[in-house]
Amino acid sequence: MSAPNPPAALPVTPAEERPARERVILVPVRSMVLFPGVVLPVMIGRERSVRAVQEAVRRQAPVGVVLQRDETIENPARKDLHDVGTLAEVMRYLTAPDGKHHAICQGTQRFRLLTLAEEGELAWAEIERIEESEPARTPELEARFLALKQQAQEVLQMAPGAPEELSNAIAGIGSPSMLADMVATFLDIPLAEKQELLETIGLLPRLDKVAAKLGKLRQVLELSHKIRQETAGELNKAQREYFLREQLKQIQKELSGGAGEKSEITELREALERAAMPEEAKKQAQKELVRLERMNESAAEYSMLRTYLEVLSELPWSQTTEDNLDIERARTVLEEDHHGLEKVKRAILEYLAVLQLAPKGKRSNLCLVGPPGVGKTSLGQSIARAMGRKFVRVSLGGVHDEAEIRGHRRTYIGALPGNVVQGLRKAGSRNPVFLLDEMDKLGAGIQGDPSSALLEVLDPEQNRAFRDNYLGVPFDLSRVLFIGTANVLDGIPPPLRDRFEIIHLPGYTASEKLAIARRYLVHRQLEANGLSKAQFKIDAAALKRVVREYTREAGVRNLERQIGQLVRHAAVRIVEKQAKKVSVGVDDLHAVLGPPRFQSELAERTALPGVATGLAWTPVGGEILFVEATAMKGRGKLTLTGHLGEVMKESAQAAMTLVRARAEELGLDAKWFETHDLHVHLPAGAIPKDGPSAGVTLYTALVSLITGRRVRSGVAMTGEISLRGLVLPVGGIKEKVLGALAAGIGTVLLPERNRPDLEDVPKEARAQLKFVFLKDITELARHALEPVAKPSPKRARKRRKPAAAKVSRVAGAGNAGHRGPVKRRIAARATAPRSPA
Repeated sequence: MSAPNPPAALPVTPAEERPARERVILVPVRSMVLFPGVVLPVMIGRERSVRAVQEAVRRQAPVGVVLQRDETIENPARKDLHDVGTLAEVMRYLTAPDGKHHAICQGTQRFRLLTLAEEGELAWAEIERIEESEPARTPELEARFLALKQQAQEVLQMAPGAPEELSNAIAGIGSPSMLADMVATFLDIPLAEKQELLETIGLLPRLDKVAAKLGKLRQVLELSHKIRQETAGELNKAQREYFLREQLKQIQKELSGGAGEKSEITELREALERAAMPEEAKKQAQKELVRLERMNESAAEYSMLRTYLEVLSELPWSQTTEDNLDIERARTVLEEDHHGLEKVKRAILEYLAVLQLAPKGKRSNLCLVGPPGVGKTSLGQSIARAMGRKFVRVSLGGVHDEAEIRGHRRTYIGALPGNVVQGLRKAGSRNPVFLLDEMDKLGAGIQGDPSSALLEVLDPEQNRAFRDNYLGVPFDLSRVLFIGTANVLDGIPPPLRDRFEIIHLPGYTASEKLAIARRYLVHRQLEANGLSKAQFKIDAAALKRVVREYTREAGVRNLERQIGQLVRHAAVRIVEKQAKKVSVGVDDLHAVLGPPRFQSELAERTALPGVATGLAWTPVGGEILFVEATAMKGRGKLTLTGHLGEVMKESAQAAMTLVRARAEELGLDAKWFETHDLHVHLPAGAIPKDGPSAGVTLYTALVSLITGRRVRSGVAMTGEISLRGLVLPVGGIKEKVLGALAAGIGTVLLPERNRPDLEDVPKEARAQLKFVFLKDITELARHALEPVAKPSPKRARKRRKPAAAKVSRVAGAGNAGHRGPVKRRIAARATAPRSPA
């Protein structure tokens, strides 16, 4: 409670000399209420109010001071002003050096505002003065008067910094009406309550209201004095801030309903209540909120605790999105977004059907395994769109810290929840489609094993009470649909793999890539580069050549890049006004994309004996693999090169052993191996190669070299061999077959026991290839090697020699230093034109 110098008493004009209704210059105010008999400074900021005060000073006329209902309104109308104001005399008007205008005003009488009109640049109000006659000094009035005066003086003594002049002025007031207005002026209460006191015309009710509000202020001051006594002593900076906050809390509690923004603690409390948390989480949040209220804002733990409560309040404890389980709609969405992938679409529709029939049943997680670029991530987005759920993606590639999954403990600086909780917080729903991308590239380090941390996340029996280290309370993940993606299934640990239903995505055939390019890729690149369908067109033949000669991959990412390059080239021509519409044909590809990058080299690589074509599995799809063998004079040494792994080296040794064991059956001289060294090489030596599936190919290359029979150019093979000559099954048949088809292979040799694996190969691919299934190695030569050329009768008579010599020459056909008829015949055959076989 503070005030400027006390006002002087005002002369009272007899009522019969005053007009009942009159017009005065009106000055609306925002942050003060002027009472009769009180002198207050008024700071004038609005240009319109400045002119009004200046005009009143010039005319030596009173002004009407009225409080606005809404202080944000710049030019208030009649409805924006209170009904009761105070007439005031402008005792002094001055302009400060900083350009601000001030007026010292003295209130004279209450008035009732009737109408408001604007004339020129001034606001004129028609008012009716409110006459206040001094009532008779009854004992009841006298008692209230004395009690209020005593109470005001006591409060002034308790209020820190109250001027002594104010106490003296109150002691010298003899009018109850003036005392009530004086005390009301300097009460620290909201403006709305001061306006209420101004509008209280009756003296007794006004005295009672002022006394009540003064009593509340006294209680606050007494409580403040008590707090100061309890916290007396030597206070450091932190204790002083705590004292001030406690004081402010008590004042806000006592003066409830006052103006001001909500405190941070109040907002947090309301947000936690809206979150509808489970009971355990709610108790933990309330406990931490109480700690936060008692904590100093400068404490190191304050911001950490506030962040923790904000995370709790923002998590979707009860927010869910309604599932759309319409199977037909889901099928339409999947067909719109993806071409082919029938097995994958069927598995997704089965999942939705089970979810519709058993909403509360256990939900299995899906894992999409396939080479890059086949649409694994976009399938997750399509599933979310089909179900009407939110979509969250978290990349696990390179993650080697368990805290990335389970979060950090709050004791660490900068601690955060794990990626799972953060993803749900971002989605704003506790039943989103959650994509765990690149699961096969998880790492492990000294910070723990993230794959082990994912076990609880993905287990439907445990994730109902998943406990993040940062939260410290359980969170229900049972409504989340987790979808994992991987390029290699072997990269996922077996316990984690067991949490998923595995769905394999094969690579695309050439015709499927062509369809995808027409339906999606061209349109997407046109949108990305700002062209319309009318401005760019690519012929079907040109698109087909891009697929076959400029890309060789299981997915379509590189294909989209090539199409994007064509579209950007067209954009340059259109911007430079060289053409309004660009049409790309076959003849235009070389100028934009350069020469073809992939051409069939089967005929060239298999033109000589000793080269066989195998099939290999890679993380990015199936590939063909050439095995080359050559011989030279030596002592029977076998050399293996090409960055081979231990298993492939053993397969080569087994193939060599099998060839030597069956030398007589193959028509070879067993002593030949003692006088020749063999070198087996797999090109692309910088790329590691391993696995047993090249055994058949290694054996074929050795037999082709030693017998001089070329391998058929359109034949590729895969399979493991045993020392007994059996062809054993291998893995990756689907990827290998698609890789053979992409490379232009016509016939594929497979182990007999891999026949059931062909069911996973697309029907289109099976229709374009010929499959030969092998049980034993004896069937290999008939299907893989070209037949032996029969010599003419004339040449046969000239070459009549002992059979042993004939066998020796045939056996030496692969020797680069041998000179004889067989050597010349092989050389002539190598230079002769190839047959289309």
